Amino acid sequence: MAAVATVLTAAVAAPAAGAALPQSYTVAGVSDTPFFGQSLPLSAPSVTTTVTPGVTLTSMSLGAKDADDYWTVQVYLPATIDGPLNVADTALGPKKIADQVAQALRSKGFDPRTEQVDSPAYADHPAGTLGWIVRIGQYATSGDASAMLSKLRAAGFAGGTRYTAQDGTDATAPQKVHVLRVDFREFGGTVGTDFGPTLNGTEKLTDLAAAAGAVAGINAQWFYNSAPGGLFVKDGKLLGAATQGRAGVKITHGGRAVDVDTYTAHVTLRAGRDTIEIDGVNRVPGEIWNCGGVGGDLPTEKPQHDLKCTDSSELVQFTPEWGATPTGAGAEVVLDAHDKVIAVNATRGAGVPAGGSTIQAIGDSADWLLEHTKVGTKLTLTERVEDSKGRKVALTPGTTILQVGPALVRDGKVSVNAAADGLIREGEDQTFTYNWAVRGNPRSMIGMDDQGRLMLVVVDGRQAGYSEGLGIAQTAELMKLLGAREAMNLDGGGSSVMVASGAGIVNRPSDATGERSLGNVLLVRP
Repeated sequence: MAAVATVLTAAVAAPAAGAALPQSYTVAGVSDTPFFGQSLPLSAPSVTTTVTPGVTLTSMSLGAKDADDYWTVQVYLPATIDGPLNVADTALGPKKIADQVAQALRSKGFDPRTEQVDSPAYADHPAGTLGWIVRIGQYATSGDASAMLSKLRAAGFAGGTRYTAQDGTDATAPQKVHVLRVDFREFGGTVGTDFGPTLNGTEKLTDLAAAAGAVAGINAQWFYNSAPGGLFVKDGKLLGAATQGRAGVKITHGGRAVDVDTYTAHVTLRAGRDTIEIDGVNRVPGEIWNCGGVGGDLPTEKPQHDLKCTDSSELVQFTPEWGATPTGAGAEVVLDAHDKVIAVNATRGAGVPAGGSTIQAIGDSADWLLEHTKVGTKLTLTERVEDSKGRKVALTPGTTILQVGPALVRDGKVSVNAAADGLIREGEDQTFTYNWAVRGNPRSMIGMDDQGRLMLVVVDGRQAGYSEGLGIAQTAELMKLLGAREAMNLDGGGSSVMVASGAGIVNRPSDATGERSLGNVLLVRP
């Protein structure tokens, strides 16, 4: 097949069903930052199979291992200029700290180098220097790098090993990409979300897909304390409160309509003439993973991915889908299917009645709940989910919303909301941003192409020489290349997994133990 160059700054036509990508292609960078700024050849012909009429699976190998890929030792930096070196735990920091650590290494006979780490421009955050890293050596194997790491630690320093092809800057690094396309002109089934027997628990995608008789599936939402995190609406029912202002994907008409947007959600409790806001739905009271909550959360009410904020005074609603509710000090009310109070308890942990709910409270909120409720009274619970324009989102029976993020492609253009989505850490330590957003990682994505076909995509990662993974900016560019008009990032890392009937697990999950149990999934059902 002749080489063909495709540049993403021009309009990109989505490949026809079953078609392979060109033998080579060029992907433009994000706001002139060249992440995929070179020709990236297919290292082998792509393979497309028909899973079922209207559902195709294309697997492709991009890039190739080269002489510039090697193992190295990354020396961790202290958070402050005078911090101890043997327990340092930040991957990068200000130049003055990196230079000081490098000098300390030289004094112990090591030959370090300092490197500047740049962050790409995102839709809501400019490009710039993220920080500086300190590294030692270039090694052919991870074992050689680990041997040097042992010497480093014995000398009083902290660190880890890194494979440079996973730095997120190598345009030709090996990548294994798997793309499911669902063409509803031929496929009469549905695409929607599912979870195990309860929200409070995890299940493997293979088990959920088999139980549902699904023809394919992919991992979906982040999960914390064994439950999905962020806004979660299934079949029109609110099962998880929003990480306020974070990206999400709304799926309607059985997968035939996909809309990527940012969402907020508010649940209000009225008792008599008094009202109070519910802090969360179906999560552990006091723990706000990814932050972005309401009412005094610390250290911030802004989204911060993978950070646990706390609040000592909260109200959290539990629905029957949750399972066994958390126990402990505080208070709770038990409501029947008509929101009538059937029990008021001075401790937490009552079961949720069928069709009803419980509202747990801790701290000052427990005092409010006990003062304003009694058995036999009727409470009023009001839910409102809004999109980025402040419009109310109708929670109809056919509506599913998964808040994950960040957004990758909007209206056919790369549009990553990294700051609003909490990928940019507040404060000086940008280790999380560096490791999660800039460096290559396994990724899972959902999108819709300009032919109205739903796309589910997995890129393997953290597997040196096989598939290195992508940074978030690269992930967005890849989805645009694949023809996405709308696209959003799903949970990734060791959670990234795709299954298809007849093939089983399509990709290679990065966890050493293999397939991970998940909070919820997306299934293609016949």
